Amino acid sequence: MAVKIDKKIKGYSVITPDDKARETAAAAKAALTVAPVESPADNIVHMHERIERPEMLIGSTYKIKSPLVEHAFYVTINDIVLNQDTEHELRRPFEIFINSKSMEHFQWIVALTRIMSAVFRKGGDVTFIVDEMKAVFDPKGGYFKAGGVYMPSLVAELGSIVEDHMKSIGLLHDPEMSVHQRALIAEKRKQFEERSKKNSEVTATPTKSQSAALAQSQSAALAPSLSQSEGEGRGGVAFDSASEADTEIADNGSFPPGATMCHKCNTKALVLMDGCQTCLNCGYSKCG
Repeated sequence: MAVKIDKKIKGYSVITPDDKARETAAAAKAALTVAPVESPADNIVHMHERIERPEMLIGSTYKIKSPLVEHAFYVTINDIVLNQDTEHELRRPFEIFINSKSMEHFQWIVALTRIMSAVFRKGGDVTFIVDEMKAVFDPKGGYFKAGGVYMPSLVAELGSIVEDHMKSIGLLHDPEMSVHQRALIAEKRKQFEERSKKNSEVTATPTKSQSAALAQSQSAALAPSLSQSEGEGRGGVAFDSASEADTEIADNGSFPPGATMCHKCNTKALVLMDGCQTCLNCGYSKCG
């Protein structure tokens, strides 16, 4: 068989049977070499704007009843599940809707929900939106939620709801208190409650002189010179004071009615203990 040579011959060598054996062994070794296995981390799907919306999403609906508006707001946050049925399964917020009978806020609510949904779909670290919303202050003043938590604005409460939702799906995590700190808060709260209970018992148990003064005042109150209208007026004042006390206790929730607002956790749980302002909610102490 003729072989056509197109290039200039610069050298030559003779292939021996040993050379053929070495080439065969090298080829067999290469065939047995296992290809590198692809890392499972390379197959993890992260949130990005090119992910299309599935036909069905799971989510949660939250209710906001603010004294700043007449009707309640209903906030629905839908989530998308990434890497479903794998060990890398992730649940991330995909869209948000806000509905209310109040039409005075319709424009900015629609704008806010569209912007927030776009941020969710963009991917990356979307937790920054919580801090931005919670930093919005109403020039007319904020309000206290049930439990004594201060909300500087309606937008801030929306941010608080988004924060709670992100915590529920594992996107945000609370800074965990140490066991010692939790025990210290529980001990401080117990001491304050016991001290308040003793003070109330002392106030409720009158001495002999106080009992005599009380009897004298009651007899004076029942004198004929006292008019019926004055009696009704005093009864009305006592009723209003009791109502205000009940309202204060209801506003503070589970914390003492005399507690003030803690600037760290925005909760009315700051009480004076041992000459130092101490928060019964987050453990903050002015004395360090």
